[in-house]
Amino acid sequence: MRISRLPATALLALALALPASAASPADTDALRTEAERSGFARTGRYAEAIALCDAFARRYPDAVRCIDFGTTPEGRPMKALVVTRSGARTPEQARAAGLPVLLVQGGIHAGEIDGKDAGFLALRDALDGKAARGALEKLVLVFVPVFNIDGHERFGAWNRPNQVGPAEMGWRTTARNFNLNRDYAKADAPEMQAMLALIEAWDPVASIDLHVTDGAKFEHDVSIQVEPVHAGDDALRTAGLQLRDGTLDRLRRQGSLPLPFYPSFVENDNPASGFVDGVAPPRFSTGYFHLRNRLGMLVETHSWKDYPTRVRITRNTVVAVLELTAQHGAEWRRLADAADARAAALGGQPVPLTWTATDKVRTIDFRGYAYTRTPSDVSGSTMTRYDDTRPQIWTLPLRDEIVPALRIVAPKGGYVVPAAYAEPVAAKLRQHGIAFSRMQAAHPRAALQAFRDETPTFAATPVEGRQRLTVDGEWAAETHDIAAGALFVPIAQPKARLAMSLLEPTAPDSLLAWGHFNNAFERKEYMEDYVAEDVAREMLARDPALRAAFEDKLKTDAKFAADPNARLEFFYRRHSAWDERFGLYPVMRSDEPLR
Repeated sequence: MRISRLPATALLALALALPASAASPADTDALRTEAERSGFARTGRYAEAIALCDAFARRYPDAVRCIDFGTTPEGRPMKALVVTRSGARTPEQARAAGLPVLLVQGGIHAGEIDGKDAGFLALRDALDGKAARGALEKLVLVFVPVFNIDGHERFGAWNRPNQVGPAEMGWRTTARNFNLNRDYAKADAPEMQAMLALIEAWDPVASIDLHVTDGAKFEHDVSIQVEPVHAGDDALRTAGLQLRDGTLDRLRRQGSLPLPFYPSFVENDNPASGFVDGVAPPRFSTGYFHLRNRLGMLVETHSWKDYPTRVRITRNTVVAVLELTAQHGAEWRRLADAADARAAALGGQPVPLTWTATDKVRTIDFRGYAYTRTPSDVSGSTMTRYDDTRPQIWTLPLRDEIVPALRIVAPKGGYVVPAAYAEPVAAKLRQHGIAFSRMQAAHPRAALQAFRDETPTFAATPVEGRQRLTVDGEWAAETHDIAAGALFVPIAQPKARLAMSLLEPTAPDSLLAWGHFNNAFERKEYMEDYVAEDVAREMLARDPALRAAFEDKLKTDAKFAADPNARLEFFYRRHSAWDERFGLYPVMRSDEPLR
């Protein structure tokens, strides 16, 4: 890891790129970060972010509020700066004024901490009129300098071994070892629950998530991905393209080499394998916001650029997004509101829930470095070595034609959650701001759609503290008795896509996929073999059709004929003792609203 204090020429270049505040020297010093004081060799601890939050509010009382929006498991306050010169200092005031809200989030992976230091720089420049002039009159900025705060305070020099600087940084995961950028949909972490409450309160039209890549060495210094561009509401994609392409254009004019896709090779550590673009599932920030009919941007500076370079580029990105939101945010807000209305009318229509790249390949020129791939006597595999003194154009394949993969027809009415599961599901729906009602009356023999799978696949190893589950099947018409106290989740609501992503059993980040309903797919009851032997004979004696079916299966299915357990279960499954709830997904669908 190359960590050193910058030479004077580099500091001068950075100073020119990051203009100083127009405030008095004393005021300016109070707003300077440890990164600035150290020549961008170091980053400050979280106490500095708390102090800066207060200092900005004191220095700019007309424009900045410092708020707490949660508390971490280790007891630290979660801070955000609410910044505007519009006079709209609360979510209610912003809504009443029709102002677009921009959320800028740093440090979700606290080792990738560029966003914290860059965000404070961009904020100071915007407040002092050195950048994004006039933007703060037209929008509300909610800046979270560090999302993963407990991880930030797990400070160390080698927490990011494949990243150049700062000297020490935080840790990727939280104190409870959650990766917050895998938690948007399932929202297990207290920090994520606090963030979702902040999002629900302010309803940002655009949310920007600031990261640093992993991966190979090359010249490109930042990637910018936005959704909706490939996914989400069709009309809202014009706003997503405007945000993405406008940011890319501004960064190019400032000397960056930005990319519109994440530069991760198809084959690990093999540049020749090229790239595949895609749409992230909603466990990730950029896969989440388009399901709310809002814009989400993922910013990834390149880990092998030094820290001052990365901070400069991240600062430029934040400024670019401020300018674009000030210019277009009111129109984005109108498009988002129209998308909300369209989402509420999705009942009975096919809705894409996942996307994939087609096999269509185009060739791109990619600015890399000379490299070799040779056998390793350490790993026994092929190792790649880059020579970053020798820039080289790589001609690489890129698959970036994105099409829907999983499409599900939305229920015409909505989802029914039986009373036994109402409380845990209601808690998740509330976290995401999804509308639901509790049924006041029972509905005997309700005509519903049910989903069953008696041979699901449980993950062999846990993921993010949960045993994931994969099911296969189709919705089918059934009648069920629904007791009072069950939930009804209408499809006719703005967050219809998000509701489907959480409640459709085959969606990749559904509650089922994250193990919330594993118990329903575990077999709990059984029949002893000696009992089953007698039961089988009784059933054969009284039911000629059953006997014929059994004998036919013995003749046509050699595997069945050779399996004593399967032969006995043939009868058990047809007996009234069989658990008809085994493999039944405990969320159903209705064509009509139920109350």
